[in-house]
Amino acid sequence: MPKKGGKHAEMGKEMQAQCKRAKVEEARSPSVMNFENPDSLFGSFISPIKQEMFFREYWEQKPLLVQRNDPLLAAYYQSLFQLSDLKELCSQGLYYGQDINICRCVNGKKKVLNKEGKVNYMQLKKDFDQKKATIQFHQPQRFKEELWKIQEKLECYFGSLVGSNVYITPQGSQGLPPHYDDVEVFILQLEGEKHWRLYKPTVHLAREYNVESEDRIGNPTHEFILKPGDLLYFPRGTIHQADTPLGISYSTHVTISTYQNNSWGDFLLDAIPGLVFDSAKEDVVLRTSIPRQLLMQVDTADSTKKLSSLLRRLADRLENTRELRSSDMKKDFIMNRLPPCLGCDSDPLTPGGKLPKIDSKIRLQFRDHAIITVEPDQETSNRRETHMMGTEDDTTSEEGTSQQTHGLRFPLSYLDALKQIWSSSTVNVKELNLISDEEKENLALSLWTECLIEVI
Repeated sequence: MPKKGGKHAEMGKEMQAQCKRAKVEEARSPSVMNFENPDSLFGSFISPIKQEMFFREYWEQKPLLVQRNDPLLAAYYQSLFQLSDLKELCSQGLYYGQDINICRCVNGKKKVLNKEGKVNYMQLKKDFDQKKATIQFHQPQRFKEELWKIQEKLECYFGSLVGSNVYITPQGSQGLPPHYDDVEVFILQLEGEKHWRLYKPTVHLAREYNVESEDRIGNPTHEFILKPGDLLYFPRGTIHQADTPLGISYSTHVTISTYQNNSWGDFLLDAIPGLVFDSAKEDVVLRTSIPRQLLMQVDTADSTKKLSSLLRRLADRLENTRELRSSDMKKDFIMNRLPPCLGCDSDPLTPGGKLPKIDSKIRLQFRDHAIITVEPDQETSNRRETHMMGTEDDTTSEEGTSQQTHGLRFPLSYLDALKQIWSSSTVNVKELNLISDEEKENLALSLWTECLIEVI
């Protein structure tokens, strides 16, 4: 077990005064989440910190601790996930490894205590009570509607996939050794209290997960106790570890994470091949052959000069055309993001209201989920049940039918009209940038049939 930062039962005010602290902003009774739109949701998510300040001073730079003494918010956080939820969730058929991990930090290493197959609640509770094991619940938004609502809005806000894990740790125990992650992390404390220690990164904005040894990370740069209603943010690469203090029966927190493999480097790796391919169609220099035996040479200094020249040529083309298309990154986001949260009790979407006619005024619905692409046809599998659960072929229903769907496909001549609808708050059908009234009505009807527009 890694060293702790003092006697946990005596922390309280004394510990808070002695600890090195992350930047703390006291909340003035913040309200619960505002789901009006993605921007308002994130604003309420980090309240009372303003979004401009967050991205200017904290995002990808340093940790932020928001401590809130607000019973209303604490109660809301607790509703997101509780230890008591596990019994009912286990009855739905959860599996070790896939849905739940049981683990404990022993001598600076993660010890996995998973059983085989389906999770039995009584065995799970026994490991929790007797072995002091941490319960790690993967992607709870698949089962908890409020987390679905939060993460769906955050995906719209960031334009990046957003995952989550719940960690439930008994008193005097630690689930994971010191480590850093490859994601931007938001911690919401739901139940009990958690003692956190953060350390200076060894790899800033890390691209992969890694465990660090106690003797390498030095002293904490920040140390504090999270209580229900508190929020903690830290950038990828931040080394951290957390334990439940003695005297606290258990702690429950949810880790909400985003921006995995979402850097400029990732975008260049994704977009440059398409730029080279398109440029080579028009630039004969890019189509000339590489020197004989280049691939057999050890010293390629002369060729690197030529390559630098070609890269500058590509940069000039990019400056002039201002076209750079994402390939796999965009497809991954479109295909795997959460669908809109309409509520578990809502009926399936069906077209309603007036049929669009040539004189109708229309408005796009689900704007934050609508993306226009000029790409080959692709399948999507935006299912809450499999969100962030890997890339295995798990999109087949119990009846054996495929759950993948296609986006709507239109002739390229419809592109400007689609952009009109996407970029306008409302638009008149007769003003759509298409040649005939028939085309205008057909486009509007196609979108209305899929519940993507409404007639005003």
